[in-house]
Amino acid sequence: MHLFHPDNRNASAQHARLWAAYEIAYTAVDFSAAAMFVVGSVMFFWPSTTYFATWLFVIGSLFFGLKPTIRLTREIRMVSLGKEQTVAERLNGG
Repeated sequence: MHLFHPDNRNASAQHARLWAAYEIAYTAVDFSAAAMFVVGSVMFFWPSTTYFATWLFVIGSLFFGLKPTIRLTREIRMVSLGKEQTVAERLNGG
């Protein structure tokens, strides 16, 4: 099993569940980052909310940086899950 191979998520039911859970987290972070940028952009129309708008942009940027971290973590976990299954099969004679 290799990192970022499209068939990894279909290797087993456990892989599919893990992939789905990480995809939900990825999507939630993506929507959150986008919302922060939209709200922050609107807040820049008024000088009184510029400070808070800037913070929304900073937090939104951190969320966008979190996206590749989630993907890489998912892939590493899926590859290690495949190795665990291979070891278990060998120990059980399969």
